[in-house]
Amino acid sequence: MNKKMNLLVFSGDYDKALAALILANSARELDVEVTMFFAFWGLCLVRDPGKGTSEDKTVFEQMFGLVTPKGPEELPLSRMNMIGLGKQMLLEMMEDDKTPSLTDFLNGARKKGVKFYGCKLSVDVMGLKEEELLPEVQIITAKEYLADALESDMQLFI
Repeated sequence: MNKKMNLLVFSGDYDKALAALILANSARELDVEVTMFFAFWGLCLVRDPGKGTSEDKTVFEQMFGLVTPKGPEELPLSRMNMIGLGKQMLLEMMEDDKTPSLTDFLNGARKKGVKFYGCKLSVDVMGLKEEELLPEVQIITAKEYLADALESDMQLFI
């Protein structure tokens, strides 16, 4: 019997994104089907840093795009960020312990077949374009997400 886990990633914080991806990768290693639904700030995790665009965007959308993180390594810490100093300390501690980076965990999840979904309403409100996200991200509605989550054995909100 196949198990299924669904993660709703609402946070755009480095440490919370790291926790979500550690769980996703670990579940895939246990042969659990994993879907991740990214909403609002969580979408910053799956932004492709090299694919930002201001084409067909309002002034507010362009400004928002400039000040929000453009990919996993730009995410701040949820606590003790201290203008990036706390995050730098965490990254050095992770390196000392030979812990993979957030990008490594993200790429691992991509390779292991984790399904990535972006919330349509969040994408629209935040002024993002589908082409600015990783190619694996499929844009779906909240109703479609709920249908997927209802079929899961475990749902987590991060």
